[in-house]
Amino acid sequence: MPEKKQITFEEAMNQLESIVTKLEEGDVPLEEALSIYQKGVELSKLCHDKLQRAEKQMATVITEEGEKPLSIQDEDSTS
Repeated sequence: MPEKKQITFEEAMNQLESIVTKLEEGDVPLEEALSIYQKGVELSKLCHDKLQRAEKQMATVITEEGEKPLSIQDEDSTS
């Protein structure tokens, strides 16, 4: 089975925007709309996964001493 090309987050978002626009126009045959919708769900999952990985990476800050866990606080808890 050939490997799928990994697309960037930005490419996936652009494709999602295109899908939403096309579906919102409403002049897509049902079978095509279902296929497009399915592709949108796949792209949405890909974006979600990429955002989760980025969030985990951002949870660690590189300091002079090495890696240090980043403490994320709500803005409400600081006031």
